[in-house]
Amino acid sequence: MKVIGLTGGIASGKSTVASILLEFGATIIDADQVAREIVESGQPALQDICKAFGEDVLLADGALNRRGLGEIIFNDSVKRQILDSIMHPRIIEECQKKLECYKQAGKQLVILEVPLLIEMGMNTMVDEIWLVAIDPQIQINRLIKRDDLSRGQALKRIESQMPLEEKMLMADTIIDGQLNIDELRYYLRTLWNNVLVTGVEVEKD
Repeated sequence: MKVIGLTGGIASGKSTVASILLEFGATIIDADQVAREIVESGQPALQDICKAFGEDVLLADGALNRRGLGEIIFNDSVKRQILDSIMHPRIIEECQKKLECYKQAGKQLVILEVPLLIEMGMNTMVDEIWLVAIDPQIQINRLIKRDDLSRGQALKRIESQMPLEEKMLMADTIIDGQLNIDELRYYLRTLWNNVLVTGVEVEKD
């Protein structure tokens, strides 16, 4: 089974790329979705987060206050490392389980979508890295608009990730996250077809 790692900085357009690949029949493991699942009420990860950061990181209904937790960790690198130590091993484990399930099911090609693919060392789990790249200023503006952040808040979130230049050195394919939707779909169709002709046969679910 071939595994392609899809990654890129925050607000670079990874989700749009993934949604288009899904249209083409791709099997996708979304690490962000995995992260949401492992902090649901009653999950060990949520309990560990409460122990580390206190009950104030919970909403009234007991769910994780993601925005509040974000304000904590993006203003304190030590606390961000604590959260990473809680989340990253569990995300990796769950993604490995999903990959094994797809392998057992006979899937020949899987897209592993992980924002911190390289930072978490998950690049060792993939055969190729597809990186969505975008101009830093456009990235900042997108993030401010998408998450209703100040410029300072947006910069802290971007600076918490590996610089784009370093990621580009490790990427096998670089996808322009500034293309309009039609241009992006056309480019991805060509890219997808090239993957298929390498001998990997992909079935639509």
